[in-house]
Amino acid sequence: MTSDIGTFATPSARRSPVSVPVDWAAVEDWLGLRLPADYKRLADRYGPLDFGEYVWIHVPCVQRERFDYGQWLHATHREARIGARGLPEAERPVFHPEPGGLLAWGCTRDTDVLFWDTSASADPDQWTVVVQHCGAVPGSGLLRWHRYDLTLTDYLRHTVRDTWELPSPPGPLMGPLPGTFARTAFLPEVGAWTPPAPVSPRLTGAERRIALETGIGLDGLRLLSPPPERPYLGDGSWEGLFAELGTRLPGEYVRLMDEYGAGIWSGWLRFHTPLRTGERRFLTHVEDTVDAYRQLKDGDAAWYPLAVWPEPGGFLPFANSIDGDYLGWLTEGKDPDTWPLIVWPRHAHQGPPLGGGLIDTLLDWQRGTLVTRGFAALDEDDDPVEFAGFEPWDDRAYW
Repeated sequence: MTSDIGTFATPSARRSPVSVPVDWAAVEDWLGLRLPADYKRLADRYGPLDFGEYVWIHVPCVQRERFDYGQWLHATHREARIGARGLPEAERPVFHPEPGGLLAWGCTRDTDVLFWDTSASADPDQWTVVVQHCGAVPGSGLLRWHRYDLTLTDYLRHTVRDTWELPSPPGPLMGPLPGTFARTAFLPEVGAWTPPAPVSPRLTGAERRIALETGIGLDGLRLLSPPPERPYLGDGSWEGLFAELGTRLPGEYVRLMDEYGAGIWSGWLRFHTPLRTGERRFLTHVEDTVDAYRQLKDGDAAWYPLAVWPEPGGFLPFANSIDGDYLGWLTEGKDPDTWPLIVWPRHAHQGPPLGGGLIDTLLDWQRGTLVTRGFAALDEDDDPVEFAGFEPWDDRAYW
């Protein structure tokens, strides 16, 4: 077994590796696993690395707004679990913290993800590498989920191999890559990572049942996504907004906004600030959106079939997603409380209006029971309580 990457690769003088202190006892206690000795030596000596100008080796560290080791593991394992769902059940890997689950240690510039197979041995120094490749190459023998009979350091050594050299047993590998390693460029100021302390469940068992099953309306929504103490709506008034728009808005929307104000739901769905005056007010965002829709409609009316506000029955948006989807009403009739909700999806054909009201739609979506074009969906193994939430904005918010 090769013990150190310094025996087959050289550090870059341009971005010299920088070690970061790691409390391995705390990290391993948090993981519930001992980690391979070669990985711990690598982290202690070099810190987070860009290896071979292609592989990012992540170690327990943190940099504000850029990287958190624990959050990266959680998100990576979730995405991999979802990505493996298309495999036959017998071939579907499990992921940490499941017993024997794959444990991520790196990724590549082509979005491959590198794991250890913790089921390979009770001795972590014998864990072998599994790579979730972004795409198999026909005829190469490369599998979407490829297992290598190599430990981490031996796998890295073979990626910088001479072209004639193959691992034993033979199999497709990345590379050959340049035999260099450097400090990860997007992590120039990493610090020590502290495992998060255990936290009590946010909801009791009875509260979970209400939030996820029996609660209705605002009462159920408040449990899943507690409203802020001071909702931010802007410096204007509802009557001023209605006068500017030339119409009232649905009473359910007003009640929801009075309770929560402007902000983002589940880190994804952004509600415009309704009562801001001056720049970036509600009408500005509405006009920008409907103008864009109208231009697209002029190019392809079949793909963009909606009338746009202020045309009769036109689409009047009030929220959007971080992915570019829009939520709004079809302004059909004189009573805003009867206007149907509709989503303008960015990456799908236009669907029909939604069946429920705004609050019930939000509640169903946060429970994971609403599946419709243009709305992000939870995976079947996700806990809705973990993903539900509301982050309020203030007057600095763009939307």
